[in-house]
Amino acid sequence: MISSKTKKNCLFMTFSTLSIGLFIFLTLTIPGNEIFVEKKNNQTASIVETIKAQEELRQLKNFCFKKKQEFISQKTDFLEINLPEMKVSIYKKGILEKEIPVLAKGDPLFWGGVPSGLYKVISGFKSAFSNIAQVYMPWSINFYGKYYLHGEPYYSNGKKSDFDYTGGCIRFSDEDAEYIYNAAEIEMPILIIDKENDGYKYNSWKKTEAMPELSAQSWLMADLDNYYILAEKNPEEILPIASLTKLMTAVVVIENNDLRKSIWVDKAMLDAYGSTPGLEAGKRYNLVELLRPLLIQSSNDAAEILTYFRGREKTIRLMNKKTKMIGMENTFYEDPSGLSEKNVSTAKDLFYLGNYIFNTRPPLLKISKGETIETFSSVRFQDLHNKNIFPESQDFLGGKTGFILESKYTGMFLFELPLPDNTSHNIIIVLLKSDELKDDVQKILTWWFEKNYLD
Repeated sequence: MISSKTKKNCLFMTFSTLSIGLFIFLTLTIPGNEIFVEKKNNQTASIVETIKAQEELRQLKNFCFKKKQEFISQKTDFLEINLPEMKVSIYKKGILEKEIPVLAKGDPLFWGGVPSGLYKVISGFKSAFSNIAQVYMPWSINFYGKYYLHGEPYYSNGKKSDFDYTGGCIRFSDEDAEYIYNAAEIEMPILIIDKENDGYKYNSWKKTEAMPELSAQSWLMADLDNYYILAEKNPEEILPIASLTKLMTAVVVIENNDLRKSIWVDKAMLDAYGSTPGLEAGKRYNLVELLRPLLIQSSNDAAEILTYFRGREKTIRLMNKKTKMIGMENTFYEDPSGLSEKNVSTAKDLFYLGNYIFNTRPPLLKISKGETIETFSSVRFQDLHNKNIFPESQDFLGGKTGFILESKYTGMFLFELPLPDNTSHNIIIVLLKSDELKDDVQKILTWWFEKNYLD
């Protein structure tokens, strides 16, 4: 049986529940009170929108996806080549007309990465001959440097090449290559996407500690796998970059030359500041082996010599053109070494350069670590002092340092760092105008490990 005391408690609880319900009903329905509720809802919505806006500001834009939206809104004719999905999409007046499968692409681990970014149709040939591969390429479209869209390559005896990878070109079936060839026009934009955002979400509420003060005037820490800014200071300030210049020098030289080439060095090529042991006038050097003193010891002589494969002024022009192809909007190069204070960029722009090298030219990162890579001949310069600070670190993927008086210390460092779910992500740290470069990087890494994601 239920006691009288229990019955009273039940009646009291029922009355209380009804009272609360009545209060809520009156709050929502009595004239004037709906304003209070609406105000609260608006405040909540405003907070959500503010948080969303702040997160969007931390999300760096994928350059190719940004340009794609512009082309669609402007009703532009263009080609979009999506390498992860292995397809090309043909757009006419901003509308998708046809999708075509890609048969083969280059292998970035062995110098064959397809250049990603924004390019254009330079020329077309019903059949072009590749001096590098010694094959004919039907229905060829040259879009940049030594790179083409083309059909199934064949040798002079008519036999088709059966390689699974290209040297960095993009291969289609002959029928599809002919269709693309006829659809393309000179100057038509070509967007090449090398990867897509992996969708990983960082939990910002875990950031319980502020980043310690750094000596660098401008810096950026960002995720290369999802374009998310983890921490930053003045990332769009334009500053001298010193020898970080040499990363772009390496990119345009290898993308516009046969990597099997060599060059005879004369005394005039060795006038740059500093000297490199083993690099002497009166000797012949291979293109790839010159990348070692360039990226490990930061040799100014090596930077100058590498420009002579195409000509110094032309190489510098190519460097400045390349910035526009990969989204570096505030970067300018005056020389190939970084000795000039007029070589300028931003931490944000250098994110895009580091991202490009990571995805399309990873051998350059391996060289900067001092690792042995695939070459086309013997390589000298084996005993070089590595100026890149972290070559012995297991997490270090590669990078570059620099210094001139006007820039102070500059650095770009790529790391593979662990996440709480036992996976890892590829992270880039860029610093400009630093007084204590190594100390700044170590402070950032300590913040990552101890205060934010692994505590």
